Amino acid sequence: MKKLSKVDLLILGEFLLTNISEGERNDLFEVIQSRTDNKSTIYCSQWAPEGWLGKLGNGPLADAILDRIRNSSYTILLKGRSLREDYSKIK
Repeated sequence: MKKLSKVDLLILGEFLLTNISEGERNDLFEVIQSRTDNKSTIYCSQWAPEGWLGKLGNGPLADAILDRIRNSSYTILLKGRSLREDYSKIK
């Protein structure tokens, strides 16, 4: 956990691809809390931010996580088809 809070840029790919457990939610909160206003974090998700609360399991801890993300971030939504298929043909 200490290493995650110290790196300059943390990229969380496939963020909330599946629902997370209470323990994972606690760990996520700890990491986000330690990085808020200190270090940069990129959240890459297949889900729109509006769906994150449900994936986090609702409740006060989920609210606290989203509060820290929302109040210190920019949102960039990409639309369109996935380019994975095109890139897989290059190989």
